[in-house]
Amino acid sequence: MLPTREKAEELLAEAEKCNPGAWGNHSRVAARCAERIAQACGDLDGNKAYVLGLLHDIGRKFGVRHLGHVSDGYSYMMSLGYDEAAKVCLTHSFPMQSIDEYIGNFDTTGEELAMIQDNLKAVVMDEYDRLIQLCDAIAGAEGVLDIEERMNDIKRRYGSYPQEKWDNNLRLKKYFEEKMGKDVYTVVEKIEN
Repeated sequence: MLPTREKAEELLAEAEKCNPGAWGNHSRVAARCAERIAQACGDLDGNKAYVLGLLHDIGRKFGVRHLGHVSDGYSYMMSLGYDEAAKVCLTHSFPMQSIDEYIGNFDTTGEELAMIQDNLKAVVMDEYDRLIQLCDAIAGAEGVLDIEERMNDIKRRYGSYPQEKWDNNLRLKKYFEEKMGKDVYTVVEKIEN
């Protein structure tokens, strides 16, 4: 289940009041990218993609956390009955479904880490999970970024970026470009916050 577009926007606005930061604008850019790419694919629901993009980082509502935002977002969306949004809160950081690929601090409790690992093992990813992973990799707070520039920025900030995750992001870009028959940047052109 998913919230309506309006409810998702309300949830994000409320979350930003709890923990202001660039993450809110990043989520809006990711949402608009997801919507446009979904529409260009023809077999994906643009509205669903928008809502999922908007809520993928909703766990940031609960404060400045790294891996913790994954468990916070998943638990929060599940508590509201939004299991599809909860799934994307989980999958957006793990394209290969492995905790080892996380970039950032492991700031979870043992219970939170176990919850993430157990759910990652059980989840079956679909095109929406992959779409949000791509949009997360191109969305900056001010607008769309080149995917390699964004990954290099993350690498500079955190000291590393797993090659397998890097390669997977480039594969996702190519996959959606082939599906649309268009360049990703042409489809999401001029999306700014």
